[in-house]
Amino acid sequence: MSRTEEFQELRPLLFSIAYRILGSVTEAEDAVQETWLRYEASPTPPTSAKAFLSAVVTRISINVLRSARVRREEYVGPWFPEPLLTDPYQDPERSAELADSLSIAALLLLERLTPLERAVFVLREVFGFGFPEIASAVGRSEAACRQLVVRARRHMDDGRTRFEADRRERAELAGRFFDDFAEGDVDGLRELLAADVRLVADSGGKAPQWAGGFFGADHVSRVLAALVPPFVRIGGVVEPHQVNGQPGAIFRDRDGKVINTWTLDILDGQIQTIHTVSNPDKLAHVGPVADAWAVLRETQQARRDSD
Repeated sequence: MSRTEEFQELRPLLFSIAYRILGSVTEAEDAVQETWLRYEASPTPPTSAKAFLSAVVTRISINVLRSARVRREEYVGPWFPEPLLTDPYQDPERSAELADSLSIAALLLLERLTPLERAVFVLREVFGFGFPEIASAVGRSEAACRQLVVRARRHMDDGRTRFEADRRERAELAGRFFDDFAEGDVDGLRELLAADVRLVADSGGKAPQWAGGFFGADHVSRVLAALVPPFVRIGGVVEPHQVNGQPGAIFRDRDGKVINTWTLDILDGQIQTIHTVSNPDKLAHVGPVADAWAVLRETQQARRDSD
C-alpha cells in the first residue's frame, strides 16, 4: 500500500483525534493536513503508519491547543466547540465512547484539562490506545501518562453528567421538541424542559447574542414559542439533525444558508441544556453562512406585523 493510500485510510481516525483535542473542525483539518506533509517528507517509512500518524497529529494538536487557549480567554461571550455533523471515524467496539466524547458537554469538560491531559485522555479513554503508543505520542514516560489519565479522569468525572443511554428515546424526545417548537406550543415545550433548563449561545460577538442566555422552563419555553412563527413566515427552516452526536438542528434562511446550529443535552427524559452556535466563523464548514443580523431584523418585523 502506498503512503497516500495508508494516509487516506487513517485520515478519519486522525481527524477524530484532532477534533476532540481541539474542539475545532477547521483546526483539526489543518492539523491533519500538516500531518500528511510531515508523513510525506519523512525519509523512511515507519514500522506502523497508524502509530506514527497518530503521534504526529497528537503533537500538532497539543501545540495548536496551547496557542488557542490564549485566544479563547479573550473570546466574546460563551465559547462552544465548532459543531460537527458527522464523525468520520467509526468503530463499533468503541461506539459509546466515541459518541459520548463528541457531545458539547464532554468537549467543554475537556476544556478544563491541560493540553497534555486532554491529549492523553482522548487517546486512552476514547480511542483505546496502549500506554506505550501514548507515551511515544506525547513524549512522556508510560508512568507519567498513567498519572495524566488518572488526573484527567478525576476532572472529567467531577463535572460529568451522564446523558440518556437509549439513543432512540433521545431521538423521540427531540422529535417531540421540534414538533412543539414548530407549532409554538408553550405547554408542550415546558413539559419537555427540565425546570432549570438553560438556553445559551456562542456568537463570538459576530452574530445576534442572547446576553447571558435564558434560564428556567417557563422562560425558555416562552422564548422558543415566540421565535419560530415569524421565522417560518419569512421562509426560515428548522432542519433536525444530529450535531456532535446529540439530537439537534440546523437553522437555515429561505435560501438554505446556515444561521446557527442547536444541540440538545438530554437527561432523565428532559432537555437540560440547549447549546446554539451562531458565530459565522464556526459555521462555514456546515455550508454557506447567512447574514444572521438581517434574518433577525426580518423576523422581528414579521413578528411586529402579526401583532
